[in-house]
Amino acid sequence: MKLKIAVLAGDGIGPEIMEQGVAVCSAIAEKFGHEVSYKEALCGAHAIDEVGDPFPEDTFQTCMEADAVLFASVGDPKFDNNPNAKVRPEQGLLAMRKKLGLYANIRPVETFDCLIHKSPLKDDMVKGADFVCIRELTGGMYFGKKVEPTINADGVEEALDTNYYTRPEVERILRVGYQYARQRRKHLTVVDKANVLASSRLWRKVAQEIMTEYPDVETDFMYVDNAAMRMIQDPRFFDVMVTENTFGDILTDEGSVITGSMGLLPSASTGEHTPVFEPIHGSWPQGKGLNIANPLAQILSVAMLYEYFDLKAEGQLIREAVNASLDQNVRTPEIQVEGAGKYGTKEVGQWIVEYIKNK
Repeated sequence: MKLKIAVLAGDGIGPEIMEQGVAVCSAIAEKFGHEVSYKEALCGAHAIDEVGDPFPEDTFQTCMEADAVLFASVGDPKFDNNPNAKVRPEQGLLAMRKKLGLYANIRPVETFDCLIHKSPLKDDMVKGADFVCIRELTGGMYFGKKVEPTINADGVEEALDTNYYTRPEVERILRVGYQYARQRRKHLTVVDKANVLASSRLWRKVAQEIMTEYPDVETDFMYVDNAAMRMIQDPRFFDVMVTENTFGDILTDEGSVITGSMGLLPSASTGEHTPVFEPIHGSWPQGKGLNIANPLAQILSVAMLYEYFDLKAEGQLIREAVNASLDQNVRTPEIQVEGAGKYGTKEVGQWIVEYIKNK
């Protein structure tokens, strides 16, 4: 197979983990006889510094011309600490999702037996946890009408974010959730706040209507605050969770901690145009250039990329290599066991590449 991949390394630790992701992608391509080409493009703070736009038109065109986008991270403290900044790196990420029509974000949360001790939860609670969160990605408060902080007629400072959804937006993401549930354990949990929010009542109404089309899937409904508690009390309850943009952002970060490290979880964003594959963690500017960032989430995003194109053996070999690296304690510092060897971003990535080449 021939694949054209747009490479958006972005900010912070992004370039470092992307280097390892691309190396693994190329090793798999060579192993299985695929022809993969790469084209780098600007995004995030780097793009603002270069051209004044966190998602330039040239980057958008590069993404549209590619078969897939491999993305790392955006974000920089100089923008985080400036509330008056007119342009922010994260606006580039939102623009990419909107322009590419990436309405479905798929975030698997899977524990690794050899890392159970790193989870903040007790071993017997977290062992075997394995669920997928389907997050709606182009609606809700992140894209609704906004009013930046301003002084109103009464002299009071105010701001506004609108949690806006339409029936078609809700229906299409629910159907993605049902498709995943059918491929897994046939259990879908719809997360909302229908007792308070009108937008959530739309979500629940639509879900109750279309659930009859999927009689083979057990559907239940859960308020977001209850879902947050249930993820801590009994994460094994969940199979597939589907929810709106803001709730999904928060819940998936909570879910990532269950595994013991945010550096372990990949994601895919799909929809109308080119799919994007990325780790769920941020740019971690404090770790930039120190060769300590965990590349596994970026590498597992490559596995999801291959699997998206139905290249399951390729994805499986990447997952096997990642598991082998963990089992043999080839790990970055935040998940390394006491007394084991010292490995950085580059060393872990290279070990996985060599594993793939020698299989």
